Amino acid sequence: MSNQIVRPARNLQGSVTLPGDKSISHRYAMLAGLAEGTTRLSNFSTGADPHSSLACMEALGATVRKDGKTIEITGVAGAFRKPEHPLDCGNSGSTMRMLAGLIAPHPHTFTLIGDESLTQRPMERIRKPLSKMGAEIHLTGGDGAVGGHAPMTIVGGPLQAIDFDTPIPSAQVKTAVLFAGLQAQGTTSLSESVRTRDHSEHALKAFGATLERQGDKLSIPGGQKLSAIEATVPGDLSSAAFFLCAALLFPESNLILDSIGMNPTRAALLDVITALGGKIKVLNVEEHHGELIGTIQVNTVPGGLKGIAISGALSAQIIDELPVIAAIAPYTREGITIRDAKELRVKESDRIALVAKNLKAMGAEFTEHEDGLSIPGNQQLHGAQIDSGSDHRIAMAFSIAALRATGDTEIQGAEAAAISFPEFFPYLDSLAQR
Repeated sequence: MSNQIVRPARNLQGSVTLPGDKSISHRYAMLAGLAEGTTRLSNFSTGADPHSSLACMEALGATVRKDGKTIEITGVAGAFRKPEHPLDCGNSGSTMRMLAGLIAPHPHTFTLIGDESLTQRPMERIRKPLSKMGAEIHLTGGDGAVGGHAPMTIVGGPLQAIDFDTPIPSAQVKTAVLFAGLQAQGTTSLSESVRTRDHSEHALKAFGATLERQGDKLSIPGGQKLSAIEATVPGDLSSAAFFLCAALLFPESNLILDSIGMNPTRAALLDVITALGGKIKVLNVEEHHGELIGTIQVNTVPGGLKGIAISGALSAQIIDELPVIAAIAPYTREGITIRDAKELRVKESDRIALVAKNLKAMGAEFTEHEDGLSIPGNQQLHGAQIDSGSDHRIAMAFSIAALRATGDTEIQGAEAAAISFPEFFPYLDSLAQR
């Protein structure tokens, strides 16, 4: 376990181009592995999680060539082979859940495994719809158990289309159903009560698939084939969130983030940054394969950070960014309340509990709820030892809180940042003015 010392800063200044979006990289890697031809992806994510997806594609018969941030994937033209070993998804819940839908229609038996954290995360949520389609899926902890988890065994074979209502807002569950429906018999439809990020829809269309959205309902005809593409992965907005929140902490910050993904289903984060007191200027926007890419400039407005209440659909839309928003909450004027975010309890860690533990270590007052936190404003934090829980977003979130604390902060298990953003600490050092 490696530790990282974060010292207080005066402000954030400069520009940075962030690694490719983790969510998009996962989807491009998987669809490229299934497609016919060779896909070339520039600015592929440097995080460990999408590279777990690449490794699984190789195990299933695709050829993967890596040249820095550029990846070439020669797909299997619709026919995955039987892997010689279990498919190792590492720490990546995205890999395991989405891959399950992608491979379930293939006539082999697959075993999906992961690290200690991944084997504790709930997988029943994807077993239910895939089983309705005809896949045979066995989870550890008992089939049908709410706590069913990996290792997961999938006995694949022909699938039938279903009409499915997602019980929880989850882009991963939606993607698993769409990936399976792509290869099923008939037209699969899926309804969302809360619209989740739509990277899968854009990616499927980019690779040549047909699907339609009418209101909250998606439909995808089965039996479709995919063709290779060339694409540049936009910079990761979830990674940008850490620097956006850091810039908010100081009245003289001036930060430019180049080539950032600005997908409207992810843009709620920018609305929250603005509500907290950030002044965001979009310098240019282009579209590539349905994804918007833009350059963002963020400054802070006089008067300090405002407060905000986050709940309902908004909590689901920015679920990955909530830890860093909570970490800067004590520095706001009115405080921040986060509710309807119980999903944070079953991420790479119990993120609500870890945020609470580390806020307490830095001297903050707060109230912990089963589904979130209430954190008063006008507080001054002090440096402390931070327990990352081997969770990348916790390690990075409290590195941001540390920038305005008194004294140095030690992030224990800082290497966890490599799961999504290996360059995080060097980038933070380059932007933080001390």
